[in-house]
Amino acid sequence: MKTALVTGANRGIGLEIAKGLVSIGYRVFVGARDLSLGKKAANEIGAEAIELDVGDEESIKRAVAILGSVDVLVNNAGILGEGHVLDDIDEFDNSMAVMVRGPFLLMHYLLPSMIANNFGRVVNVSSGWGAFSSGLEGPGGYGVAKASLNALTFSAARDMPDNVKINAMCPGWVRTRMGGQEADRSIEEGADTGIWLATLPDDGPSGGFFRDRTPVDW
Repeated sequence: MKTALVTGANRGIGLEIAKGLVSIGYRVFVGARDLSLGKKAANEIGAEAIELDVGDEESIKRAVAILGSVDVLVNNAGILGEGHVLDDIDEFDNSMAVMVRGPFLLMHYLLPSMIANNFGRVVNVSSGWGAFSSGLEGPGGYGVAKASLNALTFSAARDMPDNVKINAMCPGWVRTRMGGQEADRSIEEGADTGIWLATLPDDGPSGGFFRDRTPVDW
């Protein structure tokens, strides 16, 4: 049985990706800052919960010590700022901590076992707002952080063996608490590419950026 960790998975796209992986037989850990919310969500889908604040390196270390290793890592946790990118230092720092440094640390600690086992899938949930091709839109530090996550994806994938794959995805504008109810896509539509990337076959792509299972420009 393959094991997966999905961060920020007590609701929204992360929970839907976790649910999809459970449905095909994966042992899934729902990462959540609030363990009680994580347990509630995990119980609903047949997963397990683990306390994990991706903006806190000590929390990441504790979670990794409990997990030991995983076959699949989905870096889904995110925050949405407001205003201009230069307005608020704390907001910018938090965006980078949660959406860049946190994924970096989880990859740093969990990829060695994937490499040793000659199998691994990393899915970085990014956004079209983090694409230079789309103008790096989005409030606060969000677009810069997602662009940095894309760069981390591209760079890290170059050094992996063939069967350890690292990809980024854009779920589109999804009806979640972050996206709002005016969004034009369902949670199921937003999560589909993440589930696909998490379960890629041996000849699947790596180092790419995808929406609806199709490559998109960085």
